[in-house]
Amino acid sequence: MKETALTETHKALGAKMVPFAGYTMPVSYEGVNAEHQTVREGVGVFDVSHMGEFLIEGPNALELIQKVTSNDASKLEEGRAQYSCLPNETGGIVDDLIVYRVKPETYLLVVNASNIDKDWAHISRFNESIGAEMRNISDAYSLLAIQGPKASEAMQPLTSVDLRSIPFYHFVVGDFAGIPHVIISATGYTGSGGFEIYCKNEEVQQVWDRVLEAGRGFGIKPIGLAARDTLRLEMGYCLYGNDISDTTSPLEAGLGWITKFTKDFVNRDSLAAQKEAGVERKLVGFELDQKGIPRQGYPILDADGNPIGEVTSGTMSPSLGKGIGLGYVTVSHASPGTTVYIQIRKNHLPATVVKTPFYKG
Repeated sequence: MKETALTETHKALGAKMVPFAGYTMPVSYEGVNAEHQTVREGVGVFDVSHMGEFLIEGPNALELIQKVTSNDASKLEEGRAQYSCLPNETGGIVDDLIVYRVKPETYLLVVNASNIDKDWAHISRFNESIGAEMRNISDAYSLLAIQGPKASEAMQPLTSVDLRSIPFYHFVVGDFAGIPHVIISATGYTGSGGFEIYCKNEEVQQVWDRVLEAGRGFGIKPIGLAARDTLRLEMGYCLYGNDISDTTSPLEAGLGWITKFTKDFVNRDSLAAQKEAGVERKLVGFELDQKGIPRQGYPILDADGNPIGEVTSGTMSPSLGKGIGLGYVTVSHASPGTTVYIQIRKNHLPATVVKTPFYKG
């Protein structure tokens, strides 16, 4: 198991450490519900340094990114970020990622920890004929997510950058916590606002300590991966390996908005044909109408008890106090307001298909 630069710090803080995506990571400190509410109402800090970072550079950088990603990276200006995915050649998704345009010919791709090697091999294969400069800097960089409605106010003393002036999915390279050049990105996986800070491994302990110090008066707390999962699920954000995978298409997953057919990309033609014909199943959100907790893999049934899909992510929502989940269902059962049934052991619990996000803030 790999460790982040902050592993010993997490242990000293009493974190429960678990294996995750090849790393030993903090899953919780004081409990998922308390940590969840800290982020929804105040500010929390996550160590998500297990995520992968690739630099794509040179005159052919954009050509490579346009080929391997579904979104249109030509629209990116310096200082902007874009959510995208890497389609595979069989109709599924290699990974989802964020693309940052750092300089005119320098892009940063941030990928999921469990997919670093797979993504690198996939992109490298298409780069053989394109010739962009590629560097995998994943092992040298750390990533902290400072999330919550009080993040800007709490962190402002740590930087000369006006944090409130950074729009969503924009970023600035500037000073932070005494480090002269870090990426301060107005992105996150929680739906409660905040920033993600990219710095070198040897800098992250200083950043972590200064962040906790600056946030003390705002009730800042370290937050584990369990709360990260409940926070993202309340927003209906996809998790790779659960809601999207090598066998789910971007169109089935509701990611048509990041699938731009105005350019050429991997598997474009077959995805365009799927869009024309219409998908047979869709990823939907649902809320349980009775007490219960849906879990990944639970069958989704129609009124007659026939299987129509499967839960991909589920939890007891700390904000809503009810069971929520995502799952693929046949198109005929995908409209908001439709009643479906979640099989939890021998019980078939009624649930209502709803538009995401579940949590409206």
